Amino acid sequence: MDNSVQEPFIRIARREDMIWWKAWIIRGIALLLSLVVCAVVIFAIVKMNPINVYQTMFKGAFGSTRRTWITIRDTMMLLCISIGLAPAFKMKFWNIGAEGQILVGGVVTAACMIYLTNFPTPLLFLAMIATSCIAGAMWGFLPAIFKAKFNTNETLFTLMMNYVAIQLTSFAVAKWENPYGSNTVGIINSSTKIGWMPGLFGKEYMLHLIIVLALAIGMYIYLKKSKQGYEIAVVGDSENTARYAGISVSKVIIRTMLISGGICGLSGFLAVSGASHTISTSTAGGRGFTAIIVAWLAKFNTITMIAISLLLIFLQNGAVEIASKYGLNDYASKMITGIILFFILGSEFFINYSLIFRGGKKNKKEE
Repeated sequence: MDNSVQEPFIRIARREDMIWWKAWIIRGIALLLSLVVCAVVIFAIVKMNPINVYQTMFKGAFGSTRRTWITIRDTMMLLCISIGLAPAFKMKFWNIGAEGQILVGGVVTAACMIYLTNFPTPLLFLAMIATSCIAGAMWGFLPAIFKAKFNTNETLFTLMMNYVAIQLTSFAVAKWENPYGSNTVGIINSSTKIGWMPGLFGKEYMLHLIIVLALAIGMYIYLKKSKQGYEIAVVGDSENTARYAGISVSKVIIRTMLISGGICGLSGFLAVSGASHTISTSTAGGRGFTAIIVAWLAKFNTITMIAISLLLIFLQNGAVEIASKYGLNDYASKMITGIILFFILGSEFFINYSLIFRGGKKNKKEE
């Protein structure tokens, strides 16, 4: 018996792994389209020449040596957090707690700067780095141990840990409150600069660049070439397969989250010692959530994360310059950034899926 079956006009099919250069062509096209849409929006709202606006964005990020190094500093901060998220996400442990891990790393760094001023400089920096990594690692350890032993929801657990870290930071700020300010620590050791990350080769933020790029390369090798990286990938693909292969899933989860939290905690050290030289509940600045976008777009490849982090920071700093120069409110600049991110994120759909167009009717023979 023949039945006439109407197929859908469009079907969505998952692609096999796309060649890397084709994927980047799609992302490039998405970026160009986003700039066209932004140009239309800019002209429609403020009647400004979009080319001038884009030039202003570039100047805001790279218009001077100082601005260039601030862009590099901010890029390294975002990249460091993204590197921390990479092993956890590859294991499909959704660590949404980077904000909290940054904050606790920043709090212990500030504590070292306040209470360990008599330490020799090398020992002080060693203490700040070690304590920030340990604090972040412990903030990652708690959700990991509950996930490993009781199979709790790591997304909610790590998210709730952010709020605990915010309150802990608020307590620390109140304890160290600047008597001349209101609920603020102020610049720590502003006169002596004890605990401030030094420059290198005459560049204030050169150490940020060296430390984080070394981390990116190290994490790439760890995930791609090491036995532990292989175990992370297997657990991420299937916990049952990992157990069948003799891998201790609990051990991998706990170990990986210690690493993930530790690196995010280190970014708290970079923020406090190497940038703001103070601590507040806004020290993380939402970068823990932005880093999720970076890690996801890069497919947990820490080398690819370098370019994506730079793009996002360029958009952020450029949007601030637009708002400042043209007297636009913050929402207008964020709208431009949002449109560009929407297109970039949307391009991932076309990288991972293909649209198959079908027309007419197809006869299906029923037995």
